[in-house]
Amino acid sequence: MLALRRLILTEAANLPRVGPLTEALRWGQPAYLTLATRAGSTLRLGIPKSGGFAIFAHCQTSLITDLRAVAGDVLRYDGTRAVLFDRPEAIAGDLIGLLIRRALQYHLR
Repeated sequence: MLALRRLILTEAANLPRVGPLTEALRWGQPAYLTLATRAGSTLRLGIPKSGGFAIFAHCQTSLITDLRAVAGDVLRYDGTRAVLFDRPEAIAGDLIGLLIRRALQYHLR
């Protein structure tokens, strides 16, 4: 999950319109919010019931569905709420970076 955290912070730093990123706990999980600008949708990191670790997006957004349209079966998903990983090496930085950028700018569309 630390690798995902680093990727979120790196992507956010490269998106000036997003403003400062707020790191907080939501539902007992690390969450990343754009509170100052309200530009994005919250991302969370956690451990899904199936094991491993995951990056969660708000399930009522199109973020995971849009990522699935681009990435197909290269990644593992939990419906419209998460991308699942078994090990850090499974993180496809370019694809997850795309998810992060889209989430952090979700309300700027």
